[in-house]
Amino acid sequence: MARIQNMTEGKPLKLILGFSLPLMVGNVFQQLYTVVDTMVVGQALGVGALAALGASDWLNWMVLGIVQGFAQGFSIKMSHEFGAGEYRRLCKTIANSLLLALGTSLALLAASQLCARPILLLLQTPEAIVADSLSYLRILFAGIPVVMAYNILAAILRALGDGKTPLYAMIVAALINVALDLLFVLGLGWGIRGAAAATIIAQVCSGLFCLTVIRRVELLRFERDDFRMSRALGLHLMKLGLPMAFQNGIIAVGGMIVQSVVNGFGVLFIAGFTATNKLYGVLEVAATSYGYAMVTYVGQNLGAKRMERISSGMRSALAVAMGTSALIAAAMLLFGRRILGCFISGTPEDVAVTMDIAFFYLAVMSVFLPILYILHVVRSALQGMGDTFLPMLSGIAEFLMRTGSALLLPLFMGEQGIFYAEILAWAGADVILVTSYFLRMRKMKGTMAG
Repeated sequence: MARIQNMTEGKPLKLILGFSLPLMVGNVFQQLYTVVDTMVVGQALGVGALAALGASDWLNWMVLGIVQGFAQGFSIKMSHEFGAGEYRRLCKTIANSLLLALGTSLALLAASQLCARPILLLLQTPEAIVADSLSYLRILFAGIPVVMAYNILAAILRALGDGKTPLYAMIVAALINVALDLLFVLGLGWGIRGAAAATIIAQVCSGLFCLTVIRRVELLRFERDDFRMSRALGLHLMKLGLPMAFQNGIIAVGGMIVQSVVNGFGVLFIAGFTATNKLYGVLEVAATSYGYAMVTYVGQNLGAKRMERISSGMRSALAVAMGTSALIAAAMLLFGRRILGCFISGTPEDVAVTMDIAFFYLAVMSVFLPILYILHVVRSALQGMGDTFLPMLSGIAEFLMRTGSALLLPLFMGEQGIFYAEILAWAGADVILVTSYFLRMRKMKGTMAG
C-alpha cells in the first residue's frame, strides 16, 4: 500500500521535513536526467552540442512547466478532499483529472511539434546549432503524454501525503536514464538524439512505477461513473490547473526572451550560460521539495479547517528554507568550478572562456538564492489554499522583471548584465507573493471566525 499521510495532526516542522526529504532525494535523481545529459553531450560531442542543448532549454522547460502546472493544480483539489475525509469525491476528482490530463497532453503534443522550429528561429538560434536543437526537441515533445502521465500520477500520490513513492520512481528512472545515455550517445553514437530518447524511456519507467503503487491504495476504489466527465468538476479543476500552467508558461516565455539575448553573444557564451543553467535545478532542488510539501500540507489543513496549523507550518517552512539555501549557496561558491568542469570540453582557450562565464553566473545566483526559496514556499502555500490566481500574477511579475532586465541591463553593464535578470525576476515575484499571503490569511481567518 502507498504510504499515504494525514498532515492535519502532528508537529508541522517534522511533517514538512518528513515529506520534503524524500522529494528532495527524488529531485536530486531527477536532476541527473539533466546533468547527465549535459555531461555526456558536453564531453562527448563538444561545446557546439552543449550550446544546442542550451538553445532548446527554455522551450522544453515551457512545455514541461505547463504539464507540471496542470498536474499540480489538479492535485490541490485532491488534497482538499483527502484532508476532509471525502474519499468518494476524491476518487471522482482523480478520475476526472486523469481525463483532463490526457486531453491537455495531446493538445500540447500537437502544438509543440508545430511550433518548435519557428520558435527556435524566432529566438535567433545560431544556424550552426538549429538542426541539433530541433532534433532534440522533436523527440522530447513526442513523449509529452508520457511526461504528463508520470506527473499526474506523482501528483496523486503527493496529494495523499506519499512523498516516498515518487522518490523511488525517480531513482529507478534516473539510473535507467544514465545507463541509456551512455549506451545511446557513447555506445551507439546517436548524438544529441540519444540523450532525448534516454530521457523519454526513463519517464515511461517512472510513470509505470507510480501507477503500480496507486493501484494498491485501499481507499481508492474507482467506479465506472467516476470516469464520466463532470462539467462542474472539470471546470473547477481547470480553474486550478490553467493559472498554474499559464504561470509556468509565461515564466518560460521570459526565459526564451533571455535566451534570445544570450544567443546574440556567441556560441561560447551560450555554452557557459547553459552549463550554469543545468545546475539551476540543483540550486532549487530543496525549494521545489518544500513547495510540494507546502501544497499538500496547506491543502489538507485547509480541508480540515485548521488555519492555525497553516501559520505555524509556514514559519517552520521558511526557517528551514533559509538554512538550506545558505548551505547550497556555500557549496556552489566553494566547489562550483569543479562541478562546471564536468560539462565543458574543447580547446584550452574555449574552456577557459566558457568556465569564466559559467562560474560568474553561478556565483550571482548562489548569493541571492534565499530569494528563490521564499518564492517557492510562499507561492506553494497560496496554491495549497486553492488560490492559483495570485501565484499566476507573480509569474507575470517574473516575466516582466526577467525580460525587462535582460533587454536593458546588457546595455549598461555589458554581457554580464544578463546574469542579474533571474535575480530581479525572483524579487519581483516575492513582492506580490508575500503581500498576497498575509492578506489571504487575514481574510480566511476572519471568514472562519465569523
